[in-house]
Amino acid sequence: MSRVIVLGAGVIGASVAYHLALAGADVTVIEAGGPAAGTSSATFAMDVTHLKTPVSYYEFNRRSAALHAELAAELGGDSWRHAAPTVQWANTAAEQRSLRERATRLRSWGHPCRFADPAELRELAPAVDPSACPAEEIVVHEATAWYDAPLFVRSLLDRAALLGADIHYGLRATALTLDGGRVRGVRTGSRRWEADWVVNCAGPDADRIAGFAGVRLPMERVPGLVGETTPVPEARLEAILTTPEVDLRPAPGDRVCSISWPIDALLPHEPAPGDGLTPQERLHRQGQRLIPALRSARLAGARIGVRPVPTDGLPLVGTSPAAPGLYSVVTHSGVNLAPLLGRLVAGELSEGRPSAELAPYRVTRDPAATVQDESLHRMSGERAALQTDAGAGAAQV
Repeated sequence: MSRVIVLGAGVIGASVAYHLALAGADVTVIEAGGPAAGTSSATFAMDVTHLKTPVSYYEFNRRSAALHAELAAELGGDSWRHAAPTVQWANTAAEQRSLRERATRLRSWGHPCRFADPAELRELAPAVDPSACPAEEIVVHEATAWYDAPLFVRSLLDRAALLGADIHYGLRATALTLDGGRVRGVRTGSRRWEADWVVNCAGPDADRIAGFAGVRLPMERVPGLVGETTPVPEARLEAILTTPEVDLRPAPGDRVCSISWPIDALLPHEPAPGDGLTPQERLHRQGQRLIPALRSARLAGARIGVRPVPTDGLPLVGTSPAAPGLYSVVTHSGVNLAPLLGRLVAGELSEGRPSAELAPYRVTRDPAATVQDESLHRMSGERAALQTDAGAGAAQV
């Protein structure tokens, strides 16, 4: 039975730990904070399959999204997956053409989406102010969902523990131990932990961990603000809304969760130019403009998480010849991808055979030579626009 240390108890680490324990491995999880204490607790957490390219990566995401329902049934208890349609629209004619082109391409891939009249918002999202949608056409993705990421993590780790996994919180990895050029374990301060494999699921901290073994991971740390309101049942939000200014979705307890790519682009440049508002205030204002009922709510929780974003937007999975014994798993959109990545990684480590499905995502690839995920453009595009014209204030309200 292999001894495996999993570094990180976010969505990726929890899924890897569960699937390894299920396969019979002797699993130890080491986490600096608590379960889902890092990026996994500061994420919009929705099915983002429709945003992913190329088609092979779209299919990879689609398969993982389907596994969420399967995994929830397997574990039992309360489900972290909440089915809801996703509604998109654009503000300008050029943006609308681009949105239609992407939706048409998705339909050619077999993706269930349709074009609809904005009047349908009265049924899909009755609380939305009709004047907040200037588009002549909206795109509706029927088979999507949002996820309760902390519940997802707890469900996986609780079952992993029942299967024998040893889980430790409040311990920060300070070094990797090597023997004969192979990674053999982890140090947390003065304590040493030994294993046959160390799986690096440390999210935005993954490059630091890999650096202990002389490996660099081609990734960036990108801050993102996620807001959650106080309960507001009158909002009656039953759909996920993705708009140029703000994205909104339901959250547990009649709350509303929000993110804004334009506002995220301003985070390293606080205070935001022009209106004197904090990013949190700006985010809530954007939500209120879309759903007036949110004016009776306040932003009860606002967290800035740091997204681990591989340079080309595609997952980084596997080992480096420079550090045998160290297996890294780093990705953006980790909540959506956790079920499939956890299953495939555990399969590789427990069976000793490489997975063909993971071949495009190896850590040894040249990110400059691979096809990039187009959804990376929205994130990087907002930041580039800010650098080009900081006075434009893309998130102004």
